[in-house]
Amino acid sequence: MANIKSAIKRVEVAERNRLRNKSYKSAVKTLMKNFFTAVDNYASNPNPEAMQEVQSRINAAYSKIDKAVKRGVLHRNNGANKKSRLVSYLKRHQTPAAS
Repeated sequence: MANIKSAIKRVEVAERNRLRNKSYKSAVKTLMKNFFTAVDNYASNPNPEAMQEVQSRINAAYSKIDKAVKRGVLHRNNGANKKSRLVSYLKRHQTPAAS
């Protein structure tokens, strides 16, 4: 354990930031998983209500990813990759007529 006052403070700040970053990353993963589930439901039974659910899930995921990037939790390229992954998953599972 650190003995110097400034080092002790840095340890406390690092722990606080680690917990904040962890909550953002966890929320991003959860929202992405919810989106993937909604897309799978839509692919198995395409209807307007399911598509509305997919749109609300992707909006929530995009919002959380953008906030995490803005706060420095995720690198901007990492955030862009995650958003790209969401869209490509949706395009793969959409029916050609629904495009």
